[in-house]
Amino acid sequence: MSRKLISVVSVLEEKHKAQIRAAAEMNGFEALFFDGPGQARPFLAEAEIVFGHDAELAHITPRLRWLCTPFAGVDQLIGQTVFTSAQAVLTNSSGAYGVTISEHVVLMILEVLRRQAEYGALLRRKEWKRDLPVRSIRGSRITLLGTGDIGKESAKRLRAFDPASLTGVNRSGKNPGSLFGRVFAQDEMETALSGTDILVAALPGTPQTHRLLNARRLSLLPDQALVVNVGRGSAVDQKALEKELRKGRLFAALDVFEQEPIPRDDPIWDCPNLLMTPHVAGNMMLPYTKDRIVSLFLEDFENYCAGRPLKRRVDPARGY
Repeated sequence: MSRKLISVVSVLEEKHKAQIRAAAEMNGFEALFFDGPGQARPFLAEAEIVFGHDAELAHITPRLRWLCTPFAGVDQLIGQTVFTSAQAVLTNSSGAYGVTISEHVVLMILEVLRRQAEYGALLRRKEWKRDLPVRSIRGSRITLLGTGDIGKESAKRLRAFDPASLTGVNRSGKNPGSLFGRVFAQDEMETALSGTDILVAALPGTPQTHRLLNARRLSLLPDQALVVNVGRGSAVDQKALEKELRKGRLFAALDVFEQEPIPRDDPIWDCPNLLMTPHVAGNMMLPYTKDRIVSLFLEDFENYCAGRPLKRRVDPARGY
């Protein structure tokens, strides 16, 4: 019986499947491709490797040795009862989403600062108005919560707009390179908030980041500051942020929310000073992103077959 590699990533193109199939056959694996867990279920009992995200894939695979999620976030896959196989390891695709999410960050910032929602509403009413006050990224003090792939790719793009400063915040306080003028440890982040005009949160969903931006910390931001969240909705106290938005003190651009989909009766839908997108910043729609998740998977597949440590292994205690 051949060793089974099962892929449950619906966005893969034929070229991606061909790449995975060739690598699998070279290493004595049979590669099977499915669009969802339902289709894959009859074959999961024999799976040694799974490339997919749904928690069901981990729960009904007793022979599983490695699950690689095509996403960066692993919230659904952390917990003592998720994996049936005690020997299974988990890796993610961190490093694949920096480009698409950082472009979304720039889009959201410019839409808010340049008042595009309001100009769009005026034009839909056939009103010709040209004098809404706008702001610029140039000269703004920017702080990025999270200095990993997404934080660094965002900093790289935002630096081209000539901001007054680019400050990072991470667990260690260590500067990962030359993109950030200064980096604070997470427990020192309040020092940075009072001098922040644009705050970009690109944090994983962990117990340490849960409501990291609470009411008190949001109150430290200067008037008219912009809060952008493209990480996890759980990192921001949404009700506290909504209060600041309704007072007109802060602006926000949110791609992620505490509850998704947002309930239809949630007051956040009509909150002023808020630009919303439906968790699309990191969708696997960009061709580069799809190519990248496959290349990262194949890199670790070679490591797995050679008996080397997997490069993107997730630490369950840290949550990433």
